[in-house]
Amino acid sequence: MVLPNFLIIGAAKAGTTSLYHCLKQHPQIYMSPVKEPRFFALEGESLHPDDVIHRQSITDLTDYLKLFQAVSAETAVGEVSPIYLTHAEAAVRIQHYIPRVKLIAILRNPLERAYSHFTHMRQTGVEPLSDFMKALREEEYRIGNFVRKRPYIPAGFYYVQLKRYLEIFDPQQVKVYLYEDWKQQPYQLLENLFQFLDVDVSFMPSLSKQYNAYGTPKSQLIHQLTTKQNLLRSIAKALIPVDQREPLMRIIQRKNSIRTEMPDEAKNYLCQVYSADTLKLQDLIGRDLSGWLQLADG
Repeated sequence: MVLPNFLIIGAAKAGTTSLYHCLKQHPQIYMSPVKEPRFFALEGESLHPDDVIHRQSITDLTDYLKLFQAVSAETAVGEVSPIYLTHAEAAVRIQHYIPRVKLIAILRNPLERAYSHFTHMRQTGVEPLSDFMKALREEEYRIGNFVRKRPYIPAGFYYVQLKRYLEIFDPQQVKVYLYEDWKQQPYQLLENLFQFLDVDVSFMPSLSKQYNAYGTPKSQLIHQLTTKQNLLRSIAKALIPVDQREPLMRIIQRKNSIRTEMPDEAKNYLCQVYSADTLKLQDLIGRDLSGWLQLADG
């Protein structure tokens, strides 16, 4: 029975998809073929077909173990599920199953993370609201007949989330990076991470491909055609294999997106929301995070 010996626990929209694809290239690292199994967050739960979080999630231990059946000579075995950082029960379940696991978190400015998450959800058709401030203030959204809480604000309280892990795991098992590290010095971060995982630090993967780069839809027509049920999607479903269909739709969605700035009102509002948590996080991880809390000019 093989279980992972390292987990990337988050944060969402902080480069975890790119990191997953980088780690997959290393010959001594085995990554779960399902990028986000979410097992330790959703174990035993009934999955809802309309819930985007539940799609491709794994809730049964036997099914989870199957993800690692192909492990051979790799010494580092892992998976990436950003939900682990935010889910209150995940840390306890991880400690129960794999108490000596190594845990990796990448934290992004919570203001930027929230807006990136919003634009991603908009572009993929999950978020019905086009107004970011309104989305921040309305706690829930509906997917078909399923109601889920909006993740934009809760996912950015990193101090609370990390504290849960540091209370039950040895701090030596937890490695915390900042998104700025990943964007500005990716190879230096990877070398440090490979050292943490006890694999060859001289191997450097390709960083040429960009993942999950979403923005605001340019064309609402294309946005509707690629995210809502319609004749075009029905034809695509009939003609294109499922493993090709979703990647194709994501490519079209990215091509139909444009980067927009976060509204100043939202930036100032989120600064107030995250101020206390971020100041505590600074002390917890020993990093200067003052740049995260800059109010909009004017």
